[in-house]
Amino acid sequence: MIDLYFWPTPNGYKIALFMEESGLDYQVVPVDIGAGDQFKPDFLAFSPNNRMPAIVDHAPIDGNAPQTVFESGAILHYLGLKTAQFWPAAARDQIQVMEWLMWQMGGLGPMAGQNHHFNVYAPETIPYAQKRYTDETSRLYGVLNKRLEGRDFIVGDYSIADMACYPWINSHERQKQDLNDFPHLKAWYERIQARPATQRAYEMGESLGRKPNFTAEEKAKLFGQDKDTVK
Repeated sequence: MIDLYFWPTPNGYKIALFMEESGLDYQVVPVDIGAGDQFKPDFLAFSPNNRMPAIVDHAPIDGNAPQTVFESGAILHYLGLKTAQFWPAAARDQIQVMEWLMWQMGGLGPMAGQNHHFNVYAPETIPYAQKRYTDETSRLYGVLNKRLEGRDFIVGDYSIADMACYPWINSHERQKQDLNDFPHLKAWYERIQARPATQRAYEMGESLGRKPNFTAEEKAKLFGQDKDTVK
């Protein structure tokens, strides 16, 4: 059994996709980020960056005490190693999967996240920031579109690299991106969207009843953190 500490955000959905595809036995532990569940001491004990997702694997790879893992990219890598699913056998393919996983973690996710912030959540309109992050999101979509030319998936068969990227592309409308501008990316997106496991993962997330917008109090919890929050 794996406990998945989850809330329906792009990073949360990455792990839900793996769980549904792999058939691993798991249970969802909701972490309502608007309510501040991510700051609870028992969660911070194994997710010190006060972010979800995180997992507790009660049947870990080494067979010892339960294994905790935080950071969505690290979780995907761990689960790929644990199950030998969605993780290629060939060493060169493994390197490529890790390249694209790190590309998502270091580029697509953070830039699209800032895009969301300044276009959706910011209390004031800052045109420079909106343009900066919308343009950078567009550039990253272009990079992935070029990679997907002539390919069904990012590296060989469907892998954790695809699972890492898909939930961020799923928010393309909020990011002010038109998938028709990226035909190879659009075909990839539709291919993954049609997978039964993808549909189950998103149905699970929607069942938690996340509100479409945050209240002012919730925004203060999410966006008002500094060094004193960690203390």
